[in-house]
Amino acid sequence: MRCYEKIRGLQTKSNFRLLVVRLGAMGDILHALPAVNALRQAHPEWRIDWVVEPRWRALLTGAKGETVGLLGPTQPLVNRVYFAATKSWGKRVLSLRTGREILALRRELRAAEYNAVLDPQGSIKSAVVASFAGCGRVIGSADPTESVARWFYNEPVKLSSAHVIDQALELACAVAGDELEPVAPLLPMDDAAEKWCDELLATDDGSSKIVLMNPGAGWGAKCWPIERYAAVAASLVSDGYSVLVNAGPGEENLAEVIRAATVGSKNLCAIRPVVCTIEQLIALTRRVALVIAGDTGPLHLACALGKPVVGIYGPTDPSRNGPYGTRFKVLRSPESKRDHRRLKETEAGLLTITEESVLSAARELLSENVVGGKR
Repeated sequence: MRCYEKIRGLQTKSNFRLLVVRLGAMGDILHALPAVNALRQAHPEWRIDWVVEPRWRALLTGAKGETVGLLGPTQPLVNRVYFAATKSWGKRVLSLRTGREILALRRELRAAEYNAVLDPQGSIKSAVVASFAGCGRVIGSADPTESVARWFYNEPVKLSSAHVIDQALELACAVAGDELEPVAPLLPMDDAAEKWCDELLATDDGSSKIVLMNPGAGWGAKCWPIERYAAVAASLVSDGYSVLVNAGPGEENLAEVIRAATVGSKNLCAIRPVVCTIEQLIALTRRVALVIAGDTGPLHLACALGKPVVGIYGPTDPSRNGPYGTRFKVLRSPESKRDHRRLKETEAGLLTITEESVLSAARELLSENVVGGKR
């Protein structure tokens, strides 16, 4: 293990301030949370703040206005959340509004006088945002996702772990000077979302009978055919389960295709499309028995909440970003090769995964009464 003796005394003071820069996306933020929570548990006296894209704020805070204050159910992990609208900035690079927003963020970060900045993202934009803090310790991977980001780190860390959660933990260890273990993420509680969920599930028998599916993914090559999701859903309904289909923006048609599989069933309401916010998805996932999805944010959310998952993988490597910290079954063809190109057509290896294999994995997890199979 890495030796931290040279820096271990620097983090003992109670006013130590750490800034985390992980801008997006959903799954990537969730992958960084166990490492940051490990720091929070090891050093509860620290101030830990986070910079994120505005669209992902619900993963860190349920507060609608000011996000500074004491930790609690609404904001359980970080003391302050800053917003960096980097996607919007990229679309209006030369506008005065972009310039004002960047300068305002830079002023706020510099004024906070951070003792260390942690960049688990490893992109050019995250590294640039990290530099806004003007901190003498900027910690990131020695081999970041985008190589130019390395220029912004004065404490590069050579990572040895395969999984991105363990890689983030290695970076956290470098910050703390400690040997740490990942700690299950703390996700915000949103009262309005909890109420919405209560109403949605009012007619269901209980979480032991609810399966959540997420047929969409970041790009087409990661999407298992929708007709196969429909076949699995229909079989689970025959087993006595209710199936909720999470439909992201623009994916409502996928949920309707799956729902059509129950036409003629005795229980026409057994499969329901669900269009929800991130706050609502967190509340809903807390209450289901199982999640079935590809390599996508809702799958990683289920893992973060300790829910059993069936992961259907193709061009992305589950040894790097597969399910972690919960009961799981991963299905991936030996024919699949790691390929992060944003291709539209379903990857060939993914097409070899059958409905029967997914259904078998789901039934096995649903039938288990003891926790097992944790990474």
